[in-house]
Amino acid sequence: MANHETSRSSTTEGLPISPAMGPALEQALVPPHSTFIDRRTVIISGYCILVAIASAFVAQILVHLIGLVTNVAFYGRISTEFASPANNTLGAWVIVIPVVGGIIVGLMARYGSKAIRGHGIPEAMEQVLTNQSRIPPRITFLKPLSAAIAIGTGGPFGAEGPIIATGGALGSLLGQLLHTTATERKILLSAGAAAGMAATFGSPVSAVILAVELLLFEYRPRSLIPVALAASTAAGVRVFFEGTGPVFAMPDLSQLSGGAIGIYTLIGALVGIGAVIVTRAVYAIEDAFEHIPIHWMWWPAIGSLAVGVVGYFAPRTLGVGYVNISDIISNHLTLNAVIFLCVMKFISWSVSLGSGTSGGTLAPLFTLGGGLGFALGTLFGQLLPHAGIDVRIASLVGMAAMFAGASRAVLASAVFAFETTLQPLGLLPLLAGCTASYLVSCLLMRHSIMTEKIARRGVRVPVEYSADFLDQILVNDVGAKTIVSLKAEDTLGGVRGWLHSNAPGTSHQGFPVLTSTGLLVGVVTRRDLLNLSIAETKTVRDLIRRPPVVVYSDCTLREAADHMVNHNIGRLPVVLRENPKQITSIITRSDILSSYRERIAESRDAKKSIHVAVPWLGTASSKV
Repeated sequence: MANHETSRSSTTEGLPISPAMGPALEQALVPPHSTFIDRRTVIISGYCILVAIASAFVAQILVHLIGLVTNVAFYGRISTEFASPANNTLGAWVIVIPVVGGIIVGLMARYGSKAIRGHGIPEAMEQVLTNQSRIPPRITFLKPLSAAIAIGTGGPFGAEGPIIATGGALGSLLGQLLHTTATERKILLSAGAAAGMAATFGSPVSAVILAVELLLFEYRPRSLIPVALAASTAAGVRVFFEGTGPVFAMPDLSQLSGGAIGIYTLIGALVGIGAVIVTRAVYAIEDAFEHIPIHWMWWPAIGSLAVGVVGYFAPRTLGVGYVNISDIISNHLTLNAVIFLCVMKFISWSVSLGSGTSGGTLAPLFTLGGGLGFALGTLFGQLLPHAGIDVRIASLVGMAAMFAGASRAVLASAVFAFETTLQPLGLLPLLAGCTASYLVSCLLMRHSIMTEKIARRGVRVPVEYSADFLDQILVNDVGAKTIVSLKAEDTLGGVRGWLHSNAPGTSHQGFPVLTSTGLLVGVVTRRDLLNLSIAETKTVRDLIRRPPVVVYSDCTLREAADHMVNHNIGRLPVVLRENPKQITSIITRSDILSSYRERIAESRDAKKSIHVAVPWLGTASSKV
């Protein structure tokens, strides 16, 4: 009989090895040893630190450039010192300035790069997901320049979005100049983006979390370490220029009561509904612009007209508006003033952003969320006077919850509010409120304000990050223990007769070749065995021309799958690491696919139990 079966119970460990074991069996191709990090991680970390330093200086340059444009446009003076457009004395002429800025941005977008349109993060996400993290080099200077013009002429955006986009572009550019893989470019891009955020707000921890939640789409040491070092470096550079004070200063908070925590959680949920409404409104306006019968180059000018008109009646809506956030969370404004500011800011920002100009979303969302939280905190404080509601905490929760609900960056939102205010007593309500907002947003809206645009273009954005299922299962637990193999001394004539007999195992496409003592010699394919140009008197051993491709029994299914892909084969002999000549089982592509059955069955059972317990609970709407 040409074939024989061997099981895992047959052991040959310790037996002498024949010198004629096949061609260079010692060079058998096995999966490389997997490590969390390696020397390459250290090199990429060094590159990321360089990108972070550059991003931190770009952040300073952009802030001063915005100051220069603001001073020239609203005050007719040459100065790079930051100035708020709200204090201008131009009267009705204030309507014209944003329009001029919109025209310039439109021209830059048409004749420079269309990629400067938008607030930066969705565009960076799209490059990560579809273009191997390659951002056109011209974006590195066009994005900050267009943002400086848009914001400096009164655009109701924060500087953080363009800085994040520019930092990401710097990282991508360095990755394209150097010899890097797509994964390494993604790390460099994310590091630059995180550095931009940390350099703007002095919030390195939330910057890293934001990169994980929105750009990296993974949580692994090889990516986390470089990004964390980049964010820390950028925050350190910011300390040199700006000091260590909080970006949004507010009076120290008092101790919380148990009842107040529940109210803040409810406020977060209500703000989550507001985040859904805001997101839908922004994209509804963007859709409306699509129907305007003029070239999109002129849309920013139309959106800027709304900015100028609103700015004439509500000057505080002009520009970045960071002071508005500080005033809201510090309880420095009246309820009527907060409501008026937020309504006008929403009109100005949503129309301008929907027109496709260059600007950010973080600061406007913080303003809207802070104002909504302020109003809700005031309301609950009057309805429940003994609950101990602090309107400042309510504003802080609303600020973070709005961004959590709109962007789905729930952990980054909570940590960001803490880092920018340095109020540790706010962490508990922040976490509860942001999580409640995140829950509401996920129930009511399929995509976020960050992902809806690219989802419409057919890009699928990962929203759940979990440990690799294949990386949790060992080959030893899946491989077939009964092995259909061939003896090295069998003749081809006998083997071919067996193959044509249609006996069990004859349909396999590859067979391990063993010695009479059960030691692995190599692997032959069905095609080689049936090659009629080779005489039937030849032995199976004579067909072996290369080292076998094997996998160790203690490797994971992920390593086995990658090994199959790398060598374009569908089955692997499984051998012992301590004795590579001893075969214990065979693993195939089908075995790897079958390992998913248990996971799929568990997921199906979980969904059934949820719908039985809560029959009204469906899936989120397919549209924003």
